[in-house]
Amino acid sequence: MELVAVAATTGIRTIDVLASEISVHSSWPSMQIDSVLVPCRGPFCRPACSSSKSRRRSLVLPIIRSSTRPGVDSSNTTNQDFAVEQDPNSTSRHQLASIHDQALKTTFSTGLVFELGFKGSWDCSEVGSPVVKRFVGDNEERWYMWYHGRPNDSTSDSIGLAVSGDGVHWTRGTQNARSSGHVGCVLNPSSKWWAFDTESIRPSQMVVMSNQLHSAVYWLYYTGYSSEEVNPSGSSTNLIVQNPESVYPKDRRNNGKIFKSLPGLACSQDGRHWARIEGDHHSGAVLDVGTGNDWDSLFIAAPNVVVHSSDDLRMYYHSFDVKTGRYAIGMARSRDGMRWIKLGKIIGLFDDELGVRKANVVRNNGGNYLMAYECVAADGRTSIGVAESPDGLKNWTKIQEEPTLMPLEDDHGWDSEGVGSPCLVQMNNNNKSDEWRLYYAGIGNDGKTGIGMAVSEGSNLRRFRRWE
Repeated sequence: MELVAVAATTGIRTIDVLASEISVHSSWPSMQIDSVLVPCRGPFCRPACSSSKSRRRSLVLPIIRSSTRPGVDSSNTTNQDFAVEQDPNSTSRHQLASIHDQALKTTFSTGLVFELGFKGSWDCSEVGSPVVKRFVGDNEERWYMWYHGRPNDSTSDSIGLAVSGDGVHWTRGTQNARSSGHVGCVLNPSSKWWAFDTESIRPSQMVVMSNQLHSAVYWLYYTGYSSEEVNPSGSSTNLIVQNPESVYPKDRRNNGKIFKSLPGLACSQDGRHWARIEGDHHSGAVLDVGTGNDWDSLFIAAPNVVVHSSDDLRMYYHSFDVKTGRYAIGMARSRDGMRWIKLGKIIGLFDDELGVRKANVVRNNGGNYLMAYECVAADGRTSIGVAESPDGLKNWTKIQEEPTLMPLEDDHGWDSEGVGSPCLVQMNNNNKSDEWRLYYAGIGNDGKTGIGMAVSEGSNLRRFRRWE
């Protein structure tokens, strides 16, 4: 068996999740794991040893032992910049500054901080699905944003990385990121014919796993789309259902197709070079759709993962419930981040016309859970709402009935047709400890997409002000 060691230490206990028979019980027993030996595929997997008896490749990854250790913060802010500081091949601060000088100049528009790429670039046709992380050091802060993009000559989405010094002005790349100091496209759809993610991929959440013995490892949960088209039998043909969601501002009702999607996992040490981690599903996904009349039998999308404790990870995802004719958000739970137990649909909260989707769940400084989510109106237009829960499992309540962020009323605004794919980041500065930033995807009436940012008024999440 070929092995890749993320950090070489002695006496590390490993578990081969393909060979071991680990039974997961609903009683949720406590279990401490030092590291996990998982199957690995992709360009990041460099064999440390080989065996002619097996073609499997594996990756030794550290699992966080405590959610309070440095490097893991469910509010999307960490107190160390692992991507740069832990990488001996990364660029220096001076080199990063020179990259910023080559950044795209964003056209001024209220809230817009990231627009389409240059003509001919990998993201010149569409951008969206922002996953933003803020790394705070002693003398500076650095921002990283993973997002999906699409070129003009393709119908497939890929995942890219942009960097920033303030979360407002971003540096991006026009092609593939070739080294740890570069930005651009970092992950493409799978070339394996049997995989679940052969057509498109979109990022959903980034979890930074670390402990005192290991350097940080990025865990990217993403949505993978295949070419398999599914049809919701028994639902109204007038329903506006698409997967993945596309933009048809003139006539939304006649262009919907539903392609099967499943959640995937990839790992990296620098946020740029990725190894896909194969789940138990035959396609490599970490979770399968429901069976029969289950509410999530069509597809699973936007897996958002929160680390509650060392052996308790929660995944929030959405699907379309054919019975109710609405999008809905469900939950799954895991002890290792790779094997998941479904808990069911979150009910009794979201009564929006066509439901809710694309949940982004974080924990605030008080330990409560906040969920920013996408509300879908009857005409397909989207807005953003916020709910809260004391434990992240149940008792979710809206902070207010009306959405927190609506599309611009100006018909010519860059996000006048819809706002969604929310990503909350808490600003733990000395003077802004209660402030939150909301990154989101926006759509204009011309079909162009962009990524915007809005800022809360202190700890008040009922209303966000678009960045100007």
